[in-house]
Amino acid sequence: MINVVIIEDERLSADRLRRMLLKYENDITVKAALDSVKSGIKWFKENPPPDLVFLDIQLSDGTAFDLLRELNQSPPIIFTTAYDQYAVKAFKFNSVDYLLKPLNQDELNRALDKFIRSVSEDKVQSAGQVYNKIDNFLNGDFKKRFLVKVGKQFRSIEVSNVAYFIYDDGFTYICDKAGKRLPIDHSLDNLENMLHPLEFFRVNRKLLVALSSINQIHTYFNGRLLLKLNPAMIEEVVVSRDRVSDFKRWMDV
Repeated sequence: MINVVIIEDERLSADRLRRMLLKYENDITVKAALDSVKSGIKWFKENPPPDLVFLDIQLSDGTAFDLLRELNQSPPIIFTTAYDQYAVKAFKFNSVDYLLKPLNQDELNRALDKFIRSVSEDKVQSAGQVYNKIDNFLNGDFKKRFLVKVGKQFRSIEVSNVAYFIYDDGFTYICDKAGKRLPIDHSLDNLENMLHPLEFFRVNRKLLVALSSINQIHTYFNGRLLLKLNPAMIEEVVVSRDRVSDFKRWMDV
């Protein structure tokens, strides 16, 4: 049984969402359907938190973020909105997914599937491992620069000037902020242990990115995220599905 709260100021949208939730394969109970920031704050003060909240961003008396700032702890949230420009801000909260209106039953089902996976024991342990890794490294030494061979010469690249590391066709490359790629003698696995975990994240098996290189974050199909980096890459940069939750926590550390 999943206990949910709907916060939506359009009655027809709230009713439609309620009907769609009833079509999901697992039992869902709608504990409340609220229509404003004020009513949301009041409900959360008087009731135990639900398992999941469906939250519209533009409400009649403010925004979803006005409500969330008043809560001591944010429950898991599936944002439902007609606007896509709030996606990055939404990820700073306990966001499971970001669905654009009009809602689609298949997309809603996938978001609910993602929520169920996220509260499984394996996912909880995975999140804990991220924080443990950060705690273990905070007092350690990190790589400050890389000495890279360029022809018959060597070039020193400061870590602060690194945009990302990429594995391609059997080689690992370092890419600086000017877009210059040079091969280095380190695997991505080794690089993860050399670099500060608050500054670099392994978004997939081929790419380790610097926080400073992330320009935009977009939702992507199958619960993944699409990143726009600076300097830009020709190929799409996608956060793999199993790393999305950790990536969002990393962005909000």
